[in-house]
Amino acid sequence: MSDGSFDLGDIKKRMTGAVSKLKEEYGGLHTGRASASMLDPITVNSYGAQMPLNQVANVNVPEARMLSVQVWDKSLVEAVEKAIRDSNLGLNPMTEGTTLRIPLPELNEERRREISKVAGQYAEAAKIAVRNVRRDGMDQLKAAEKASDIGKDEHHKSGEDVQAATDSFIKEIEDLFDAKEKDIMTV
Repeated sequence: MSDGSFDLGDIKKRMTGAVSKLKEEYGGLHTGRASASMLDPITVNSYGAQMPLNQVANVNVPEARMLSVQVWDKSLVEAVEKAIRDSNLGLNPMTEGTTLRIPLPELNEERRREISKVAGQYAEAAKIAVRNVRRDGMDQLKAAEKASDIGKDEHHKSGEDVQAATDSFIKEIEDLFDAKEKDIMTV
């Protein structure tokens, strides 16, 4: 292809980004053990912009079932508390000045199912992202063939490569979900 508009490496890189985001989100789903990364998916409304929690506060793990969030700006304490409560992680912070103490609730069967459902939603969002990248790649191929940059055979072969990459990344997402679900549901 002469103009270089289709790049399978770029397509795979974008698909890898979707999988990386899923792994990040899964780090935020707790399975009974406290982890500072649990709060990574949370964003806080800070001065009119959405900021990642770790850019407005320090997150520590003082005990096995407790998180501590030290907010840097006293005016953001309420916004941080609201963001944590609204995060669908089932956390209920207690405010002490600029510090929020967050005890992790015991995971009962119902809570495990809720967390598993959230994990499934994250996996589905990642699959959609991969499929959108696939569609973009196929559109690039179609445009390149229409512009006579590639022939039908190259379009077909590259299309098969894009589909193979898509299938591979979807399988990886499903494997990650299965592992996370097993981790969540195991007592």
